[in-house]
Amino acid sequence: MPDAQDARVAVYLDFDNIVMSWYDRVHGRNAYSRDRQRIAADAADPEIAERLAAATIDVGAVIDYAASFGTLVLTRAYADWSSPVNAEYRSQLVARAVDLVQLFPAAAYAKNGADIRLAVDVVEDMFRLPDLTHVVIVAGDSDYVPLAQRCKRLGRFVIGVGVAGSTAKALAAACDRFDTYDSLPGVTRPTPSQTDVTASPTRARGRKRTTEPGADLLERALRLESERTDDEWVHASSLKDLMKRMDPSFSEKALGYKTFTDFLGSRPELAEVKESGNIRLVRLAPARA
Repeated sequence: MPDAQDARVAVYLDFDNIVMSWYDRVHGRNAYSRDRQRIAADAADPEIAERLAAATIDVGAVIDYAASFGTLVLTRAYADWSSPVNAEYRSQLVARAVDLVQLFPAAAYAKNGADIRLAVDVVEDMFRLPDLTHVVIVAGDSDYVPLAQRCKRLGRFVIGVGVAGSTAKALAAACDRFDTYDSLPGVTRPTPSQTDVTASPTRARGRKRTTEPGADLLERALRLESERTDDEWVHASSLKDLMKRMDPSFSEKALGYKTFTDFLGSRPELAEVKESGNIRLVRLAPARA
C-alpha cells in the first residue's frame, strides 16, 4: 500500500444505502422499510423526526477516515437530494467539498440507480486519473462486488465501509480492507436497547457466546504465519495484517477491544503473547499446537 503522503484517494458514497442501513442498525431490522411511508409523508412529524435524529450519519467521521489513507482527490455522494431525509445532509457534505450527484427516481425507490451510476463513475475515474491509488466505497450492497474486484485488478487499493449487520459478506471479502461504519472514530454506537443485537458483531458486555468471534480466523492465521516464517513465534503486526487480508471485515474494535493486544489477550486458549524489547510476538497456545 502506498505511503499516505503519496496516496491519492477517491471516495464514493451510496448515501441512500448508508442512511437506510444505519436507521435499521439504530432502530432494528427493517425499521426503515416499516417507517418509509411515514418518512415520505412528513419527515417533520415529531416521532419520525426523533427517530431520524437518533440515526443521523456522522459525515465527518466517514470523510476523515478516508483522508487517513492519503490526499482526497475527489469525494462523491449519490442520492435523491430532493428527499427531505437526504436534504438534511447537504450543507454538511458541501462544507466537506463533497460532490452531490443527483439521482432522480426512475422507478419505485430508484432501485439500483446509485449502484449503476457510482460504478460507471469509478471505472471512468480510474482511467481518467491514473495516479489514483485508493478507492473507498461506502455502501453495503453485494452489487458492488464486481466493482471492487475490477478496481483491484486495475491496481487500486479498495477500502469498503458499511454498516454492521447490513453489509454483504461478499463485498467485505472483495475489498482489500473493510471497516464497519460503527467502528469509525467519532461514531457513537447504538446501545443494545436501540438495535437488534443479533445483527451486531460487537460483543455485548456480560454476554457469553458459544463461539467467540474471530477465534477461528486467529487460529488459522497463526498456523499460516508460523508456517510461512518457519518460526514458532510471529510478529503481532504481521499476524494482524494477515488476518485483515484473510477477512477484510476483521476489526478488534468492532469486537469490543481497544487494541489488537487486548484481543489476543482475551484468547489465552489460542494465543500466547510475549514482548521482546519493543517487539510483540505471538504463538499458538501449546495446547492447540
